[in-house]
Amino acid sequence: MRLRLGTILIAAAAGAFAFPVAASAHVTVNPGTATQGGYTKVTFRVPNERDGASTTKVEVAIPTDKPIASVALRPVPGWTAVTDSTKLATPVKTDDGELTEAISKITWTAGPGAEIKPHQFQEFDVSLGPLPDTDQLVFKALQTYSNGEVVRWIDEPAADHPAPVLKLTKAGTTTARTTSTGTAAQDANAVMNNGKAGVDGTALTLGIAGLVLGFAGLVAGLLAYRRAGQRTPATAASGPPRQSTPASL
Repeated sequence: MRLRLGTILIAAAAGAFAFPVAASAHVTVNPGTATQGGYTKVTFRVPNERDGASTTKVEVAIPTDKPIASVALRPVPGWTAVTDSTKLATPVKTDDGELTEAISKITWTAGPGAEIKPHQFQEFDVSLGPLPDTDQLVFKALQTYSNGEVVRWIDEPAADHPAPVLKLTKAGTTTARTTSTGTAAQDANAVMNNGKAGVDGTALTLGIAGLVLGFAGLVAGLLAYRRAGQRTPATAASGPPRQSTPASL
């Protein structure tokens, strides 16, 4: 009965650890928050979810209902990037003049050997701005695999295939100030979510505990050695008295 209970508990624990990993393996935009009216660099993180196929193409739609005047791409080694533009139904006034068309889609295609292989991910950096006066930007994405499969990341956040969402806050708000600190805090938070920080913290705690126990053992050994050295002369002095040899007559 105990063996069966132990097996059930182990299986339940394994399932609990496996579920968050499977649920979090989707296309995301990082950081998840930016400031309205400002410029920001976002990173589209694309993991490979298939064991027997590689990701060969990534397409991200840029919203045009709230158009973004400036969209710039950082080159990714081994990948080519192409942008598509759409003519706006209503021109938008910007500091550089009237905007009549805007970039509506970015397509990254992998060259030979640059594909996102199983159990790997790739990041694609994009500079955007000025960001529109809206609560969020939804970037619908398509992920194409080498076996021809296409995964559509276009659904609501709670769905199985959620689209990447960039939350926008008004300038001067607490959230906006927090996200303006840069990507270092974002990367630290990602490490925490992946559980690495917890592992490192446990290792550090065990290491400190080991040092403390080792030091305590060393002190105990020295004290024991010192007591032994102090008892030896006393024991020799308290031994049986010598018998004196009678004096000759």
